[in-house]
Amino acid sequence: MSEGTSILLVGVGGQGTILAAKILSQVAMQQKLDVKMSEVHGMSQRGGSVITYVKFGPQVFSPLIEPGEADYIVSFEKLESLRWAHYLKPGGTLVVNEQEIYPLPVLTGAANYPDHIFDRLAAKNIKVVKCNAARLAEQCGNIKAANVVLMGVLAHESAISKQAWLEAIEQKVPARFLALNKAAFEVGYSLA
Repeated sequence: MSEGTSILLVGVGGQGTILAAKILSQVAMQQKLDVKMSEVHGMSQRGGSVITYVKFGPQVFSPLIEPGEADYIVSFEKLESLRWAHYLKPGGTLVVNEQEIYPLPVLTGAANYPDHIFDRLAAKNIKVVKCNAARLAEQCGNIKAANVVLMGVLAHESAISKQAWLEAIEQKVPARFLALNKAAFEVGYSLA
C-alpha cells in the first residue's frame, strides 16, 4: 500500500479495542509517522461490534480501510475475525483471540454460533495467528488486559521495536495498571 500500513481492530464492546488503537497510534507517532485513526461503535455498550481503523505511514490522507486493503487485522473475538477477514489484503496477517462472545441472536436461540471458523479462515490467502488472549490476560492478573496481549502478538509481527511498544504502553495506560499491561504485552510478544 502506498500510504503505509493499514490495521483494522475488531471486537465486541468492552474488550478494549479503543485503548489498543491508542497504543498502536502512539507507537506510530513515536516513529515520526503520520497516523490516522477512526472508530465505529455498533451498539458497543450492548455487546455489538466495535471497529477501529488505524493507518500510518509517511503521509496518510484517511483512516478508512476498504475491503482487501488491510495489512493486519487484530480480532478480539473469534467470530469477528470471520466477519472482517475480507478486509485483509492477500497475504495479510490476522491475529485472532480465540475467545467466543455470543451475540444476541445466538443467546436468544435465533441463530447458531458458526462452526469451523478457523477452517474457513485457513481457506483464505492470509496468515492466521491464534492465541487465547483472554486466558493469558487472566493468568497475568486481569482478563481485561487481553487487548494488550493481542498488541504484544501484533508487535512481534510488526517491524517496530519492542521497546517502542513498551514506551507507548507507558504513555497510554494509567500508572496503576501499567505493570499488569506490560506483563500482558510480554506474554503476547513471546507467543508469536
